[in-house]
Amino acid sequence: MSVQTDDAPPPVRSTPRTTPPGTRPYADDRPGGPKQTTGRLPYLLLLPALAATAVLLGWPLVMNGLLSFQNLNMTQLIQHVTDWAGTDNYRATLGSEDFWRVTLRSVLFTAVNVAVIMLFGTLTGLLLARLGPRMRLLLSSGLVLAWAMPVIAATTVYQWLFAQRFGVVNWVLDAVGIHSMAGFNWTGGQIPTFFVISLLIVWTSVPFVAINLYAATTTIPKELYEAAALDGASARQSFATVTLPFLRPFLLVMTFLEVIWIFKAFPHIFAINEGGPDRLTETLPVYAFVEGVGNQHYGTGAAISVLTIVILLGLMSYYLRAAMRQEEDEK
Repeated sequence: MSVQTDDAPPPVRSTPRTTPPGTRPYADDRPGGPKQTTGRLPYLLLLPALAATAVLLGWPLVMNGLLSFQNLNMTQLIQHVTDWAGTDNYRATLGSEDFWRVTLRSVLFTAVNVAVIMLFGTLTGLLLARLGPRMRLLLSSGLVLAWAMPVIAATTVYQWLFAQRFGVVNWVLDAVGIHSMAGFNWTGGQIPTFFVISLLIVWTSVPFVAINLYAATTTIPKELYEAAALDGASARQSFATVTLPFLRPFLLVMTFLEVIWIFKAFPHIFAINEGGPDRLTETLPVYAFVEGVGNQHYGTGAAISVLTIVILLGLMSYYLRAAMRQEEDEK
């Protein structure tokens, strides 16, 4: 027989918590523990953004798709006549050698520029992470100013820098002894024009990659670097085993965004030389504009723009699969 003393507290009996009939059990009583949010509120919060996306993006895409099946020029446009052409615009475009030549040029142009942007953007971002506060602020300010400059304003500056007669670049090259470049026409050939355009695109795109990469480096725990140093890892080994794994998802996303940005770049190319000389620097967006608006073949231009979207989706399929594979690995 047990004897209860005054010093020992009386036993406490736990009573099971019950819920009224017809109600759901408490969130922490169910398997999984955390409370799950249900209802229509999340969908209602997303509704304004989805409606704006449908109006601003969906409707123009639908109208552009309908226009690509029409034979529309200035005559039909003035008379408000709809002349359905079926798939004639797509057949004519896909059967044109110019279209495939421009497509190959666009892919190569995008690949080269994205590679250069990611290289210099990554190096600049890592440099920001190693600089002191004052130098980091100075470099970041310069990057933000370069990134925030309007495209047309930046294009005007580059046209002035690379002008044939009074350009700063030709003057500097002539001053250092390269006298053959005194009156060089940077927009008179395909390769020099692409060089100027690529320099402009890289200059306006590197700040975006660099600043975001620096922000990503601030999320890496310092304890990992200390542990690597205790294990005797060199700076290169520390970068390969600590920094790079953390930055790999970011680099994948940045590459994804830069491919889209460069492939659809229009004002940089058109403002420099309107796709010239002799249409040798046209990419798909410029080609669609020249064929549609310049030559007043609006249905053909719409078909080219639709094919441009399809080609871009095909190019991005690899990155989409890589991103989905990475999410599955994280789970």
